[in-house]
Amino acid sequence: MTSRGRSRPRRLYQEPEAVTWAREKSGLTKRALADLVGISEQLMGEIESGWRSATPANLLKIAEALNCPIVVLERKRLSGGGAPPGGTPAR
Repeated sequence: MTSRGRSRPRRLYQEPEAVTWAREKSGLTKRALADLVGISEQLMGEIESGWRSATPANLLKIAEALNCPIVVLERKRLSGGGAPPGGTPAR
């Protein structure tokens, strides 16, 4: 029997730290933001920690609830020879 370990998604739509920063700046708890978005507090925590990717629709709802431009919360895409998300640049 093989065990399946939990792994982070390969692609995130959101920048987890930006979501946390914007939520804290707005004075909301994870539970309050999750209620506004219509998701569970657990999912909100997983989005903020990077364990789950927010769907594009949920990311838009998060941005609206935080009165924040969605571009602030979106994962930045690198072009060319940059580092992969969470990696270090090649030298």
